[in-house]
Amino acid sequence: MKAIRTIRKVWRSRPTIEGAGVHLKRAFGNQEVPLLDPFLLLDDFRSDDPSKYLPGFPWHPHRGIETITYVLQGSVEHGDSMGNRGNITPGDVQWMTAGSGIVHQEMPKGDVQGRMGGFQLWANLPASQKMMDPRYRDVKRGEIPEVSMEGGATAKIVSGRVNDVQGPVRDIVTDPEYLDVAVPKGVRFTHPVKRGHTVFAYVIQGSAYFDSGRDPYAREEVGRNYFDMERDCLCGPENLVHYGDGDAVSITAEKEPVRFLLVSGKPIGEQVAWYGPIVMNTAEEIRIAFEEYRKGTFIKHR
Repeated sequence: MKAIRTIRKVWRSRPTIEGAGVHLKRAFGNQEVPLLDPFLLLDDFRSDDPSKYLPGFPWHPHRGIETITYVLQGSVEHGDSMGNRGNITPGDVQWMTAGSGIVHQEMPKGDVQGRMGGFQLWANLPASQKMMDPRYRDVKRGEIPEVSMEGGATAKIVSGRVNDVQGPVRDIVTDPEYLDVAVPKGVRFTHPVKRGHTVFAYVIQGSAYFDSGRDPYAREEVGRNYFDMERDCLCGPENLVHYGDGDAVSITAEKEPVRFLLVSGKPIGEQVAWYGPIVMNTAEEIRIAFEEYRKGTFIKHR
């Protein structure tokens, strides 16, 4: 019999400022390592105030990770040390593997109403692939399949599989699944996940019960940055739901519709050394990366 996963922790994203002055909400980051291995960071950069996103993320380096940018509103202009230039527009995903090193910039632009929104997820790379050649997978909205299920629930599949439909991003070492799920009021969404994989959900809008037993998390886990609630509470916008192990997740939109990201991946289980945009395995590797950046030898690809 397949085991439905129960919630391990729930917490709210917290305000922070990054880049040249971009105001965003951080769902998780450095202080959660290695709780969500292989994932390192999730930023929610939705805003309707251009002064809080237009400063953007000017030229900066990355090494040792993958960054996954998913835009819902507005656009993100990008450029990099490999000569790539382009726009990530609503519904698009950019899956960038920084590998041995890349220098790039990301400059958000609002829509005609001044709205900007989306998410950036960082995924770690194992030591064996941290120095691989950088690469991009630019996935346009029309390439991302959307599957309809019984009861009216839908899932946009960036990577992974729903009802035998495969997403366009494949052959990633951590075997990730990245879904944008919408569930109507009164409908339960149940989805199989691989046992042993890290699984989390991030609520975009609406609310739902993310645990079939309506147990939001173990009470002893409550602490700084975590919040108390009734045992049968709803998880609402900007909540991060981290699951324990099992074979499937079950989410019920009892009171209103809900939309959320559902992400899973195979843990790497290696030491993490992280400073700013560089994530390696040891402090010495971090030192070398920044020394190379200062000397102008950071970029390894042609």
